[in-house]
Amino acid sequence: MGFTKKLPKQIKKTSYAQSSQVRAIRRKMMDTMTKQVAGDDLKALVHKLIPDSIGKDIEKECLDIYTLHDVHVRKVKVLKKPKFDLGRLMDLHGEMGGATDEMGEIVATSNEFVEPQVQESV
Repeated sequence: MGFTKKLPKQIKKTSYAQSSQVRAIRRKMMDTMTKQVAGDDLKALVHKLIPDSIGKDIEKECLDIYTLHDVHVRKVKVLKKPKFDLGRLMDLHGEMGGATDEMGEIVATSNEFVEPQVQESV
């Protein structure tokens, strides 16, 4: 998603791109996102999406078509189911460092289960 930017020395408040420019901008957006995502795994993709570096690349690519600002990736679709690899899944979960509580904070866990004590009164 991106917004058109006013040109320098423009008096009019609004700035609209022509339909051919919109199509060209969308094409550039799709090409840029496909190039960024194609060779990376899910973890690398998330690290690219969080600081919004893909949006900045799209702004630079579309500069010759029409000036844009506030370009962000709003939605990501998974087109093909990834291959299941148990080793990589365990590595990803191993990096988290353990279980998490209700707030999402990492909690240290021991390997043995401790039975809670029975209370006499409630």
